[in-house]
Amino acid sequence: MAGNWKMNCDNDEAKALADGVVARGGQVEDALVVLCPPTTALTTVQASIANSAIELGGQNMFWAEEGAYTGEVSAKMLLSCGCERVIIGHSERRGRFGSPDEADVEDLDAIFGDTDATVNRKVLAALAAGLKPIICCGELLAERKAGDTDEIVAGQVRAALDGVSEADTANVIIAYEPVWAIGTGEVCDADEADRVCGMVRATVADVYSQGVADDMQVLYGGSVKPANVEGLMEKANIDGGLVGGASLDAESFGELIEAAAASAE
Repeated sequence: MAGNWKMNCDNDEAKALADGVVARGGQVEDALVVLCPPTTALTTVQASIANSAIELGGQNMFWAEEGAYTGEVSAKMLLSCGCERVIIGHSERRGRFGSPDEADVEDLDAIFGDTDATVNRKVLAALAAGLKPIICCGELLAERKAGDTDEIVAGQVRAALDGVSEADTANVIIAYEPVWAIGTGEVCDADEADRVCGMVRATVADVYSQGVADDMQVLYGGSVKPANVEGLMEKANIDGGLVGGASLDAESFGELIEAAAASAE
């Protein structure tokens, strides 16, 4: 279970939330737990989780090691804060929103800017630096209605993995997040989520091998919460969740961690 806190929590709030997650699920066995707070809270959260099995992740990174890139964060910077993982290519970083608060703002993709090409550059840079990427993919509602889900998602997966060696795939996680289900309260039907995650796995098999695909961790994201997590986690192609809103409550996130651990038994 990976918790993406997005643009939430100042340092005091981040410490309280991280302390709560540690108390609630920091020692749960059989579940990989990752917290991805905002960059400003990385060191604060790292201090809270230091004596637990929880890992720290960034929400985004730039591919250059350093330079005149105002506002960006490098892999080296994330590593210096204690990060082991980083989310790359989240739909919001691509400017693709299910129901954006900034509905009257045009060209959100220009504001956030990630494309398949930049996602790939970030993935390669992360792996080269020793960070483990959580690569996101997912379709808009209009793309789903047009019957383009598989083409869009498979294309994003192939583009993200371009140039990634088979050995490095051991450090890659892929998260399928239907954009229309992120932050909207809507959740993709468990059977359909499993089908698309299976298609993601089949794409990995086509690029590498069935063995690599079988070993790949594929997560589902999009309004994952205690009420629906068991139905999702019982599916063969869903290994865990990339969680937004429910990760901001230690009790709810603790239930998700326990569900992930139970599915591994």
